[in-house]
Order: sequence, then structure tokens, then C-alpha cells
Amino acid sequence: MSSDSSKKRKPKVIRTDGGPQEGKRNRPDADQDAKYYSEEAEVDLRDPNKDYEFYKQTCQELQRLMAEIQDLKSRGSKDSAAEIEDRRSQSCVHFMTLKKLNRLAHIRLKKARDQTHEAKQKVDAYHLQLQNLLYEVMHLQKEITKCLEFKSKHEEIELVSVDEFYSEAPAEISKPDITHNDPHQQTLSRLDWELEQRKQLAEKYKKCLANKEKILKEIEVKKEYLSSLQPRLNSIMQASLPVQEYLSMPFDQAHKQYETARHLPPPLYVLFVQANAYGQACDKKLVVAIEGSVEEAKALYKPPEDSQDDESDSDVEEEQTTKRRRPTLGVQLDDKRKEMLKRHPLSVTVDLKCKEDSVLHLTFYYLMNLNVMTVKTKVTTATEMTTSISAGDLLSPDSLLSCLYPGDHGKKTPNPANQFQFDKVGILTLNDYVTELGYPYVWVQKLGGLHFPKDQPQHVVTADNSLSASHMERTMKLLRTRLESRLALHKQFASLEHGVIPVSSECQHLFPAKIVSRLVKWAALTYEDYLELSCTKDVVEAGLAEDTHLYYMAVIERGTAKLQAAVVLNPGYSSLPPIFSLCLNWKGEKTNSNDDNIRAMESEVTVYYKELCGPKPGYQLLTNQLQRLCVVLDVYLETESHDNSVEGPKEFLQEKMCLRLVSYGTSGQL
Repeated sequence: MSSDSSKKRKPKVIRTDGGPQEGKRNRPDADQDAKYYSEEAEVDLRDPNKDYEFYKQTCQELQRLMAEIQDLKSRGSKDSAAEIEDRRSQSCVHFMTLKKLNRLAHIRLKKARDQTHEAKQKVDAYHLQLQNLLYEVMHLQKEITKCLEFKSKHEEIELVSVDEFYSEAPAEISKPDITHNDPHQQTLSRLDWELEQRKQLAEKYKKCLANKEKILKEIEVKKEYLSSLQPRLNSIMQASLPVQEYLSMPFDQAHKQYETARHLPPPLYVLFVQANAYGQACDKKLVVAIEGSVEEAKALYKPPEDSQDDESDSDVEEEQTTKRRRPTLGVQLDDKRKEMLKRHPLSVTVDLKCKEDSVLHLTFYYLMNLNVMTVKTKVTTATEMTTSISAGDLLSPDSLLSCLYPGDHGKKTPNPANQFQFDKVGILTLNDYVTELGYPYVWVQKLGGLHFPKDQPQHVVTADNSLSASHMERTMKLLRTRLESRLALHKQFASLEHGVIPVSSECQHLFPAKIVSRLVKWAALTYEDYLELSCTKDVVEAGLAEDTHLYYMAVIERGTAKLQAAVVLNPGYSSLPPIFSLCLNWKGEKTNSNDDNIRAMESEVTVYYKELCGPKPGYQLLTNQLQRLCVVLDVYLETESHDNSVEGPKEFLQEKMCLRLVSYGTSGQL
């Protein structure tokens, strides 16, 4: 069956009874086509559903015939051969029917495939047409977008306003009758007016250039004249040097200083100018100078030169860098810290002369990356001062200028932006580097015209001359006062360590002629030792003892009585008085917490100190307080009641006349 279907079947000829063939040839083509049997034509005429039903009936008939043939063969009778042959012929007819139905099914399948292929080709053709149309639409949209986004050159030109155009442009250019209602014509007219104006400006520019050339020639002539004057002026200045020295008017030296000052950073320049102005106007003993390398300062502002190396040089450098060992992370951080804390090569020195030819040397530096100023101090005296152990911190650079203004200890940077810079390179605080860099006091920043507001941080802080000028006079007076007070204390400590309380002749009337109690010890204390004392608890809790203050211990004795006085010396001495905390060892330990008289003694020397200041500026306040402490100890011991149960004379006889039985402002009897 498969071989029959694979063969190409010829159309069967339908034979019909009719006339001769000549008559057949004369028939139309439609009649001639009808002579041939075609299954393809029959497929169009037959119903597939009916063929399917016919196929099932044929299969059933075929199954029935096969069963009957099998039944007849199983009987084995001789009469059944004719029946078997009859049924076999019927079965063959049914097989032929099935083959025909099979051919019809294949023809239907082929036609369905052909129809599907034709429909698919139509769909593909329509889809291709759709893609072409979509591409054309997209292309048109791009062209529309390009046209809409097109920017003409005239849009980049700033034309005069419309009102100004109509008011200034002539009528032959503005054409108000046409341009008022036509934006396009209006733009063209404005462009014409712009072109006309530019032509006029070009003519004016040419005239200005000619005038400029003329002026440049005049300048060159004057420069030649001035350059010829320079050697004459130099010779005149050289000849006038002896006159300048004789009249104490060093114009040449000042000129050199100002030439060097041009290379100072803005804060140091502001400080130099304002300090110089203050010295010339108010303080002739103030000396301002500039130190450092001018060449290095010039190199900071030179632009880096462009290096154009050959490819071979660059290859060699790359090989060297690859072979070179990379620095470790710690070395990189150290380099970054050094770069961040780098100082400007130039610095400003201010020498402040005080009494007895002592000089306070101030050296101001500028940290370029941190935008803050620092200061280092040094004190020189005309005569060698007696070295006392307790006076070690008085002239120390760490404490000499501490708290010149309240709370300004110089341990933190005043610029809030520096903390973010420190976090990047691992610096905890600037206090670890102040020994090398100097102290960044707030008053130093103000002298340089720098101000760092905390409520409104600024990205760039510039030097302000007015800020420096407003703080210059007061700061210089405070510096001179601080140095003089420390020098006075230095001399006093040398006497106190030997048990002598120096009292000036102006203050002798404040004390009785005979004072039995005497100072036996004067020594410096550390802040930690002061906190451990039992009698200083109230002072510490009141916030009157800080690590920036100076601490000392005085011991006064009379007989068996021993009075210990812990002294807090504020950096602002003598405008701020020292604070005394007393502990008396006599008949037990007595402090301000268990004895009212000790509290009254503390008030006498600490609270009521004004009469002990003496003549201004009151640098003898400390020694007068110690002398008063000896007096009140005598008064206390002599007026203390005697225990009658103890035999023998009194230890402390009443040798003084106490004109004041009660201290003013206190309730404790002395």
C-alpha cells in the first residue's frame, strides 16, 4: 500500500459512451476536462465527516468478514470454500475502499498544508509590510524630534529685550508693523539689530586698541625713565644709611621686611601688619620680624612644570616603580600626617619687652592644610634669675600663656573642620603635636584675623584685618601683664622656699610688727596630689580647680601647731586671687568641714583679699595672703581657750592686741 501511494498516479480516464473522437475534440475545454477522473477534484466534493463515518463502517464490515472467514475455516467443511471466496472478494473490495479513503486523507492533508503555507506567506508578507511601516514611523519620529530639538546659533546669543529693541532700533530695522504680530520676523529683526550693534562695537574696539597701543608706548617710555632712576635711588639710600642709624629710622630695613611680607600667608600677613602698626602707634618696645626661607615660600606658589618624557623614559619609570617596594600602611599614614601638619616656611616673631629688660619672644606659625595659627613662647631676662624648684612651671612654654583668655588652654584646634581631617589620617587630637607645632590658642587666631564660628560653620575662613586690629591692643597688654606677674611670682617663690615671706614697704601697715608664726615649707603640687587632699574637696566640687591651674603647698608652724595651706594659683593671677584650703594639726586635725574657725581663716585670706592686693598691679597678693595667714594663725592660737585640766603655763601667750575681734563679713571669732 505504501508502494502504491509513493508512486505517481496517473489520472484515470472516464470512458463515456458517445460519438466519435472527432466530435469530442470539438467540445469545449470544460467538457474535455470532465473526461478525466481526478481524486484532487473529488476531495473538494466529498464531506470529510462522511468519509470518516464511511471509514468506520468499512472497518467494521472488514472485521465482520474476517471473523466469518475465520469461523468458516474453523469449521473445515467443504461447502464453505465458496463462501470463504465470496467473503474474500468482499474483503478485497473493502481494502480498496480503505486505500481510496487513505489517498483522499493524504490529499486533504496536503491541501491543508498548502493552504497553511499560503496563509503563513501572506501573514509574513503583511508582517514585513508592518515592520517597514513601523520603521518609517520611527524614522519620521526621529526626524520630528531632531527638528524640535534643533537649536539655532542665534539662541546662544543674548539679544536685547524686546522693549529695548523697539525703543533703540531704527524703524527700518525694527519694522514694528510686521514684527509685532510675527515672532519669526521679530527674531530676524532683532538679529539684524544685534549685527548692527556688533559692527559699531567692533569699530569702537579697533579705536580702543589703537589708543591702548599708544598708552603702552607711553608706559614703556616712563618705565625706561623709572629704571634709570633705580640706580640713583639705591645710591641715595646707601648714602643715607648712617643718617638712618643716627635718627633711629631704619627705612631700608623696613622696606626689606615688607618685601619679604609679600610672601607670607594671609593670616601671618595680617598679624605682621597689625602688630607693626600697633608697635609704631602705641608700643615702641614691640619688635616684629619675619623669619624663615623666602625661597621655599616662593616655591609654594610656583605652578608645577609640565614634564614631557619619552615613551622609553616612562617605560623605565614603570619598571622601577614595579620593582620598588611599596610602602606599608603605617608609613603612608605617617607621611599623610606630616603633610597635613605642614607649616608655612615663613613665620612672624614678636618680641614684647617688659620691665627690667625681660623679653617675651612669640613665634607665630601657620599650618597650611589645617588653616590655623600656632605660637611658641620663650622668655629671656637681662639678669640670671635665681632658680627655685617650685617656680619650674611659671615660665614654662606649656603654662605661660595658658588661659590668657578664660577657657583658652590651647589643647584643641579652634577650627571645627580639622576634626574630619584628623579622622582620615588617624590623629586623635592636636594636643599630641603642640610641643613641635606650637599652641593653637583662640587669641592667636584672632590676631591673624581668623574666626571660626561654631554655630554657623564656614567652608572657607579668610583673614580679617578688622578682627586682628580689635584684639591686638588688649592681647598685648594681657601678654605683658602675664609675663610681669610670672616674673614677680618667680622672685617671690625664691624667697618662699627659704622660709621668707617678702612684704613690700607699701604693705607693712597691713600687718602687726610681731608675727610669731613662720613659713617652714613652700613646694609645688601636682593636680592629682591636690585632688587627694581632704581639705580641697569643696574647691574641687565648686569647679575652681582645673588641670590648667598651678598648685602649691605652704606649711606654717608655731610651736606644736602645724598649718597646711593648699594653694590654687589661677593662670590669670593677680586679677584672679589664689584660693587657700587649710588643714590645722593641733589638738587633732581641723579643716573647714569640722571647724568654723578654719573656715573663717580661709575666708580672711581668700574672700576678703582686696585690701591685700597692695599697690597696682597687685603682684604681691600671694605673699600678703601668706603673711595674713601667719597673722590669723597667731590670733587663732592666742585666743583659743586654755584647757585648765592640763597643768603648766599656756603654750601660746596673748602677745597681740586684736583690734578686730570679728572679721568683717564673717561670724567666726578670731
